[in-house]
Amino acid sequence: MAKAIMIQGTMSNAGKSLLAAGLCRIFRQDGYRVAPFKSQNMALNSFITEEGLEMGRAQVMQAEAAGIKPSVYMNPILLKPTNDVGSQVIVNGEVIGNMSARDYFAYKKKLVPDILHAYHKLEEAYDIIVIEGAGSPAEINLKAEDIVNMGMAKMAKAPVLLVGDIDRGGVFAQLVGTVMLLEEDEKKMVKGLIINKFRGDKTILDPGIEMLEEKCGIPVVGVAPYLQIQVEDEDSLTERFDRKQEVGMIDIAVIRLPRISNFTDFNPFESMKGVSLRYVHSVAELKNPDMIILPGTKNTMEDLLWMRQNGLEAAILKAASAGKVIYGVCGGYQMLGKTLKDPDGVEAGGEIKGMGLLPMETVFAAAKTRTRVNGKFQTISGPLSGLGGVELEGYEIHMGVSMLEEGTKELTQISSMNDLSDAKLEGAQKGNVYGSYVHGIFDKEDVAKGIVMALGKMKGLDVSEITGVDFQTFKETQYDLLAEGLRKHLDMEKIYQILNEGL
Repeated sequence: MAKAIMIQGTMSNAGKSLLAAGLCRIFRQDGYRVAPFKSQNMALNSFITEEGLEMGRAQVMQAEAAGIKPSVYMNPILLKPTNDVGSQVIVNGEVIGNMSARDYFAYKKKLVPDILHAYHKLEEAYDIIVIEGAGSPAEINLKAEDIVNMGMAKMAKAPVLLVGDIDRGGVFAQLVGTVMLLEEDEKKMVKGLIINKFRGDKTILDPGIEMLEEKCGIPVVGVAPYLQIQVEDEDSLTERFDRKQEVGMIDIAVIRLPRISNFTDFNPFESMKGVSLRYVHSVAELKNPDMIILPGTKNTMEDLLWMRQNGLEAAILKAASAGKVIYGVCGGYQMLGKTLKDPDGVEAGGEIKGMGLLPMETVFAAAKTRTRVNGKFQTISGPLSGLGGVELEGYEIHMGVSMLEEGTKELTQISSMNDLSDAKLEGAQKGNVYGSYVHGIFDKEDVAKGIVMALGKMKGLDVSEITGVDFQTFKETQYDLLAEGLRKHLDMEKIYQILNEGL
């Protein structure tokens, strides 16, 4: 059976996901079959597996670092917030319904068999499992029913590495306070401490490390630096939204919707020199981009009303009339139509007017479309006509059906990866406005590069020096850089000792 090690944190965004990914990569480089695991994830950034099942993207990123295909066994429970006090609950990749926070808290213990089944499946297939916790194990109001931190560590009999974030300050109080709030049996499970996101001269930190080890009785197994690695992060914790980025030769603005989901769709543009990808939350931030992207959202109708109220909708309509490229993905695509109807209350209920940039109507339904697809762009017109015939790959994940008016041009032809004979046309295009349900549609080099070249042509600029990259290949280099950085700053000999000794 597999050996396990668990990464827990003193708080959200302490760096658990990235450290877990780094360990997955290191163990893989050292010749082990390794898999990630997180019993319960809360995120709007989700992924569709080849089987058409839904899981959190953090474990997808970690699976990529481990060199294996993502599986829902790696994330058996996914919570997708629908509002401040409720979430859509997804178990083993399937939606089981919406629950309030209180109802889910009372229900979640019933999911322990699902967690154990998924974990045991991984145990049978791998040498090492790197388990990630959530938030902090010291949330004293949640400890009794815990299934994701110490509760999971006990189920898996996994030694714990506790991570603190020095970049936000108070790292010694974080670590000592967390250990003090653990039960005695839980303290014994914490076998190592990691100080994460350190910048500066480590020798200045050494006296504090000695005191930390003395107060906790637990060794510090590493001081990890603040690594500038471009990998996919969790939506609720990402720092991408707060970057103050200068406008590049080619400028792309993504509307930062309140319930934005799957923003990882746009990461490929971030790796292209000369291209600025900015997340904007107001008309003032929008400026004068070359392309505006409306991203996916967990609540299309309410986020459209939010844009309508703060003036962004009017600004986008003005940009569209001026010939700027407007591109909608999934929920953003639905917003571009004439009408959005929700007769069954899947979202907000009722009916609202869309932005009217694409001649179509969307009706929401309870059944969720979940499919990995590949295909190609249709012969299309407008500024992005050069994409005609370019191959694409991605996935559909939505709860609405969009019907185009007669004569409207579809954007792509796609097939399910599990049924290549099941080809269909999807998306829509009218003039300089484009929309598609396919997430990940920009990942292939020819797609992202084709869009940037078209935008440069519109501006009369020579953008031949701006090179595209295949995003999968780019991510592989980032995982190697992550592993290299962590090997230099973690005591891997001690971590292997903790792994092999277990509990």
